[in-house]
Amino acid sequence: MGSSELYIQIATWSQVASALLFVASMAYIWMRWLQPMVLGARARSNRQISEAERHRDEAKAALEALRDEIERATRDAELIRRRADGQAVREREDIVAEAMAASERVLHNAAGELERARAAARLRLRDEIVAQALAEARDEAQRRVDAPANARLVERFLATLENARG
Repeated sequence: MGSSELYIQIATWSQVASALLFVASMAYIWMRWLQPMVLGARARSNRQISEAERHRDEAKAALEALRDEIERATRDAELIRRRADGQAVREREDIVAEAMAASERVLHNAAGELERARAAARLRLRDEIVAQALAEARDEAQRRVDAPANARLVERFLATLENARG
């Protein structure tokens, strides 16, 4: 073996040794500093993902609870609206019935007042007719009855009274 071959082998093994040393130092650096950083970053990332998933699940649960609450509120509002509609109908019916009763009372009272007014008008009319008839009778009597006729009437009236007495 010649010296040149020896140098070639030394150079080859030197490269192999330096490559092995490089790989070993890289493995040491990886294991000592890089792997813990990568594992820490992965753990932080996993924690962030887990936290985000937990927040998402909480938000979904809160959203579902809000949807249920909105649904209950909608049902309650519908029930309240139905009750209010029913109460409005009942109050309207009560008001109409009360108004009808009041109008019947007013109509009945008006009919009574009308009858009283008619009776009063009849009385006034009769009194006016009687007063007019009496006035006309007096006028007519004064024209027809002179002093001798008046004396005969008085005597006849007195005779009627005496007959009735005795």
